[in-house]
Amino acid sequence: METTDDLARLQAAVDAHALVNLTGGLGSGKSVLARRLAVAAVVDLADGFPGEGAGEGRLGVLRRLVAQPGGLLLVDGVDGPGQAAAVAAVLDPARSAVLRPVLLVSRRPLRAVADWGENAPATVGIGPRSAEAIEAQARAAGITDPADLAFVVRLAGGVPLLAELACRALHLGVAPDPGPAADWMAGEVLERLGRERPGQRWRHAVRLLATVRTGDERLLAGGPGLFEALAGLSLVQRERLGLAIREPYRTLFETAYRWRRPQAYEEVRNRAAGYRRALLTERAPAPGPEERAGLVEEGLFLTGDPLVRSTLFPPAEEVSRIGPSRPGEAEDIGRLMHRWAVRGGFDVRRSERIVERWLEGGSAAFRLARDREGRPVGLAALFPVGADTEAGIEPLLQQHTPDLVGGGAHGGLFLGAAYGADPVVHGQILRDVLAQSVRAGHLVVSTASPDYQALLRTLSFRPHGEIRDDVYRCGRRPEVYSHDFGAAGLPGWMGALAPGGAGASGAVAGGGQVRRVAGQDAGVLVAWALARAGDLAALAQSPLLTLPGIGSAVGLRAWLEDTVAELAAAGEPADAEAGAILQAYYFGRARTHHQVARRLHLSRATYFRRLRRGLSRLTSSLPPGEGSRSQDPPCGSLG
Repeated sequence: METTDDLARLQAAVDAHALVNLTGGLGSGKSVLARRLAVAAVVDLADGFPGEGAGEGRLGVLRRLVAQPGGLLLVDGVDGPGQAAAVAAVLDPARSAVLRPVLLVSRRPLRAVADWGENAPATVGIGPRSAEAIEAQARAAGITDPADLAFVVRLAGGVPLLAELACRALHLGVAPDPGPAADWMAGEVLERLGRERPGQRWRHAVRLLATVRTGDERLLAGGPGLFEALAGLSLVQRERLGLAIREPYRTLFETAYRWRRPQAYEEVRNRAAGYRRALLTERAPAPGPEERAGLVEEGLFLTGDPLVRSTLFPPAEEVSRIGPSRPGEAEDIGRLMHRWAVRGGFDVRRSERIVERWLEGGSAAFRLARDREGRPVGLAALFPVGADTEAGIEPLLQQHTPDLVGGGAHGGLFLGAAYGADPVVHGQILRDVLAQSVRAGHLVVSTASPDYQALLRTLSFRPHGEIRDDVYRCGRRPEVYSHDFGAAGLPGWMGALAPGGAGASGAVAGGGQVRRVAGQDAGVLVAWALARAGDLAALAQSPLLTLPGIGSAVGLRAWLEDTVAELAAAGEPADAEAGAILQAYYFGRARTHHQVARRLHLSRATYFRRLRRGLSRLTSSLPPGEGSRSQDPPCGSLG
């Protein structure tokens, strides 16, 4: 379906314009798509031109072909040094006659890398493929084992080239583990990138940049020459805080580096975390709200926490943009909030009444994610805390309202809901919420989602407890959390969350002490692993692997299955019900908590009590030990 839509858009552009540029990241399927058109002649710059010499021969062939009347001329691989400018000169109508339609294929939009004057091409971009499309590609390549298919889909991140390389790695006998597979794949990708930037020096810097996510010249070290070499690669973009590699290639290079040089990888990540914290405290003048928000985002990434990474930074390309709601989008907000209610297992009619109350004063409090075509695909209900919004917030805070809202005296923001059509959009929405909160200085959250509650505990938000009522009629009462994002407290918070940091305070809302593994909440790690029990590539990232007797992704999955089975066979009825819930939801065919509750003939309230009991029992059954965690070395460059 995706390829069909892309083909239709491309054909429409070719029909309407004499010069078209099809653009997309390395390995996105541009060449395959372009060749599905009725192409009369092809010039592939990646393969070179026939004839003597390099530059002169190639340009001569191109001049001859464009001057011949005929059908569509496809010029593929316009990615090498100087190629875009040379092709623009050949196609300049003021210099030569162009007597046929031309389709240019490139990794970067050619408008951005050459001066086209009034002859600029119409641009058609293509994005990542769906998981279903990547799985179909893997099946066509001879991959049939379900675990191997999931492995390919995860490593590919929606990119056909990476899917092809992952399949080839499996056929070559490379272990179906993220580290060795990513290392082999990264070598192939770097060879292809070599067409854009000859030489070797920048290749190691790619791995360093992937590890830190964004890097300025000091952080990367190597001087202006290396920095510019990296910036010239099509996979690299300039972001607010430095250069960044586009996903999913960033994850690929990071995974390869972590496998090849694990100790060096930890040192690089820890130094980068220290450097980001130092920018919050030691720079003069102090960073403003926009830059603080960016530094916080980078700091969260550098924690390496599996739950933070998978939720906020999923390894796939981001194609949506987030901004305030616009007039006329109330219907879109209602549609997305309906999906939010269904996904959360909430009573839809009850949720609709809450949303209607939020919309009484307009839709200004909603922030929407929009795809390439401008269609809303995600949102956050993010209200400024004030006297005029207290009535809409109170039902979700109830007895906590005076302390947290107090007639608007505390200021800041209140998050009532967040929804994304897919994990990538969802991660963008949540990161935008955090960025807005840093700018506002304070955030209050009310959520009935166990996943959000786990994330907020991991981020060391302050828990205030449940509200009185089950407002969504879902069998569980929302819990309230808050966090102060004032500039003075950010460095300490970042330090606590950093690799080797203290993490959350250790105290739980109901009393007692939190078990920690590798410095992280063990209960959160268990819930995260259960949710990914069928994905060995994901389990390979869990800190639980450092515990005695687990050791590998396969070992972790076996431990989960065996411990859940033992719990389901327990003599205590409540424990047996808890085990049955974990078996059905995480290892069975059921897709939602509602389906499992119906199958086991449990009320919603009992179901979620037993679910929490089961997670607690699994956490207490973990092998003894604290796991390993790296120390935080001094701040410095990564050279």
